[in-house]
Amino acid sequence: MNDFADMEIFARVVTAGSMSAAGREMGLSPAVVSKRLRRLEDRLGTRLLQRTTRQIALTEAGQGYFERVTAILTQVEEAESFVTRRSGIAKGRLKVAAPTSFGRKHIAPHLLPFLDANPDLSVDLELSDNFVDIVGEGYDLAIRIAELSDSSLVAKRLARIHRVLCASPAYLERHGTPRTIADLAGHTCLAAANQDPWRLDGPGGPVIVRAHGRLATNSNEVVLQAVRAGVGVALRSTWDVGADLREGRLQVVLPEYRASRHVAIYAVYPSRRFLPAKVRVFIDYLAALYGPEPYWDEGLDKTLALPPAASHAP
Repeated sequence: MNDFADMEIFARVVTAGSMSAAGREMGLSPAVVSKRLRRLEDRLGTRLLQRTTRQIALTEAGQGYFERVTAILTQVEEAESFVTRRSGIAKGRLKVAAPTSFGRKHIAPHLLPFLDANPDLSVDLELSDNFVDIVGEGYDLAIRIAELSDSSLVAKRLARIHRVLCASPAYLERHGTPRTIADLAGHTCLAAANQDPWRLDGPGGPVIVRAHGRLATNSNEVVLQAVRAGVGVALRSTWDVGADLREGRLQVVLPEYRASRHVAIYAVYPSRRFLPAKVRVFIDYLAALYGPEPYWDEGLDKTLALPPAASHAP
């Protein structure tokens, strides 16, 4: 059993990048981690890691050992997940990736009830606007806001999404309200780098609008602050600006134009023969939390002329 635990410590050190980081994740001191690694190397009769004061690096033997150990640990985890799924118990560590703003607003505030309901489960929530490799980076699932295409992964639709053009009352008072899609050429359009151009659906069909202006950023949160401050027009999701629209800090412009209606919020996870209990309970929790009519759209149906909520197909 100790040999297996040493293998797990070794794998965690490699993935974490340092003994101190691995120790924090496992609740062990760096000294204990170092001792266990030395014991493993002594037992194997070879050096697995080259250590310096700042970093570690795998030896050739260490690289081969890591690949095999990772496969063994994955099989063990899947075997345990199979058993816990049959017993309905969710336990262990759930690693989740989510977009930064959405995670902060609509996942993090709701974690306490989930953790209280699942006392044997811990959550590692990592927020990033970068596209993550779920399998390669060891995530159990990812939350994605996208129009999903064919994939080797499995996806469950959690909620509808509406993205609308909006601006602050102060901006519209200074620069006028655009009346046609062509009028946007005379306005400052705000978009993060990964959201340019805007692909909109309108009365005449699909339209592509190139965002332009004096502000360039890779941050969706910077765009949100800028549109609130009256810098320009932005294309924002109602999960992000629902409160601003209800309270009048922002106003919808050109309401007949929306981002693609095929975009939705999904839970995406590796395609496996079985779904681990820890993944299933988290997906079910979010699906129930958001529901067929997400809470962030409350009070906006008349303002935005939102269509009825569609059923949630996997």
